[in-house]
Amino acid sequence: MGIPVQHRGTILKKMRITGTILILCALLLHTELTAQNQKIGFIDSDMIIEQMPEYAGVEQRLNLLSESWRDELREMDRDIERLKNEFEARELLFTDEIRGQRLSEIDELERDRERFLEEKFGPDGEYFQRQRELLEPVQRQIFDAVNRVADRNGFDFVFDRSQDVRFLFARSEWNLTEEVMLELGLQTEELTN
Repeated sequence: MGIPVQHRGTILKKMRITGTILILCALLLHTELTAQNQKIGFIDSDMIIEQMPEYAGVEQRLNLLSESWRDELREMDRDIERLKNEFEARELLFTDEIRGQRLSEIDELERDRERFLEEKFGPDGEYFQRQRELLEPVQRQIFDAVNRVADRNGFDFVFDRSQDVRFLFARSEWNLTEEVMLELGLQTEELTN
């Protein structure tokens, strides 16, 4: 006799849904099995970079640069302080107009100082731009060494422990910091997590 026409559509829909569910289950099972075979390691880039001789030169150049700007800031502070002291000492002798002019001078110098501070040391300031520029070759060396070590040892992921990634627990056997340091030709000591 056969299946009535009305039920054939329902059966086909059920077969499609069942087929889709089976395909999804197979994909999830495959994903779970491949995820179990992944190797994940980590490094401490701060520890590595501090051992690199190039970093000492970068740090020295940045210190010289920032110290010259700090000297300029100290000079601005002295000028502002001198004007404030002069103003306080003579305030009673000034007319309202001169008093306003002197206060405006002090405010302008303070604004200039804040602008200078922001231009040099602000988040987008010259110091941080220069730091990125000078550190980029050092970071590139570390990145390349991490890639070589990860490829050689079959790691799928390598995280940087010193950045925003926080590990609550990590086995020391997955710590690649020492191996990356060796790859870079740096002296290492036995590392712990």
